[in-house]
Amino acid sequence: MRRRVAGNLLWMLADRGLQVVVGIVVVGMLARALGAEGFGHFQYAQSLVFIAASIPLICSAEVVVPRLVSQPDVQARHALLGHAFAIRLTGGLAGYALMCGYLAITQQPPDTWIPAAILGTAIMLREPFGVVIAWMQARTHNRPNVVFNLISLGAKAGLSGALFFAGINAVPAYATAFAIEPLIAAVLLAWYYLSRAPRNVPARDALLTRDLVRDGAMFWISFMLMVCARRADQLILKPSVPLAELGAYAATMQVLDNFTTVATILAAGMAPMYVFAQQSAEAARRSVLRVAGGMTVVGLCGAIVLALSAEWVVALLYGQAFGETVMLLRLAALASTLVFADVGLSLFPVFLRKPRWVAMKWGLVLVTTVVVDLIAVPRLGTRGAVLGYAVGNAVALVFGLALVLRARPATAAASA
Repeated sequence: MRRRVAGNLLWMLADRGLQVVVGIVVVGMLARALGAEGFGHFQYAQSLVFIAASIPLICSAEVVVPRLVSQPDVQARHALLGHAFAIRLTGGLAGYALMCGYLAITQQPPDTWIPAAILGTAIMLREPFGVVIAWMQARTHNRPNVVFNLISLGAKAGLSGALFFAGINAVPAYATAFAIEPLIAAVLLAWYYLSRAPRNVPARDALLTRDLVRDGAMFWISFMLMVCARRADQLILKPSVPLAELGAYAATMQVLDNFTTVATILAAGMAPMYVFAQQSAEAARRSVLRVAGGMTVVGLCGAIVLALSAEWVVALLYGQAFGETVMLLRLAALASTLVFADVGLSLFPVFLRKPRWVAMKWGLVLVTTVVVDLIAVPRLGTRGAVLGYAVGNAVALVFGLALVLRARPATAAASA
């Protein structure tokens, strides 16, 4: 079992490592081609898309993967994935429509709404076709997804490089290059699953749909709160600081997003075998604490390396126009260690199927982040936003640790 988990983790980490490397190159070209202000417009558009993309998460992997792990029947798995796909696709269409409505109501400039409309096509692709990734996670076999990610990532990098070396500095052009990635990934994931799935189309089961929506509702709310907590800083910063400073802060968060995704990869790779497969809450509690401890060590080591090499990273990625990013990256990198610990601890409420706990945590983090940002940003600018990021991460960690240590075994066992 350990060899299988380790092999799967190596594939997932290799995938993420290559994505980080290629992402660094692509973001570097993007920042240099668009400049600080253009990069700020692009990242603000991505923030809007990121928030809207939380809507199709109504039937998330936290709901699908444990069900797949406990369901040995192939036809039942096929029906489960079909219903999850339909739910997510409906949410994706609604998310795209709501994003377009927001752009129209707030009368965003063309430099924002055009790239947002292009990037937003991912809302209808990533999560609906991501049910295949959940299927792979349940089987502890993520290698095909790694290959598909590399193919789609290569297409994005190739098109972005062609635009950069052609001297093109139009934001919509690079948005199109970014939109190619989820489209190719969706096609490959669909091909892979359908070539191995039962040939029948699952009959519509209203009861299963209601169960998935009901079980996923609180996780869905928690994901939206989490996304808002992670992107509220940029929405607050835009009217408060010059666009170039917003670009510098967005560059910092771009690097950290790539770094902290490693925590999600680690958790997704270890959870099915080490947490979800446990038969008692006490065993799961011990496993979660071990996983969270190991992830914290990984996060701390990575954060120290990132902070020490911040000047070199910024110079290589963004150039001299982003000098302010160096200090922001050093401060935020150390705070990102808390993310690794929190992601590991979050496996416990997922095991217990207690999405209400997760929603409460992210609601508290969102309120904390917004309050700190509203107080600190007018006085400290982008450093105030970093402070809000750090305090929000600390609140999430304390809340998650309290849940793991204080949850009653009897209640936990019944819930599991």
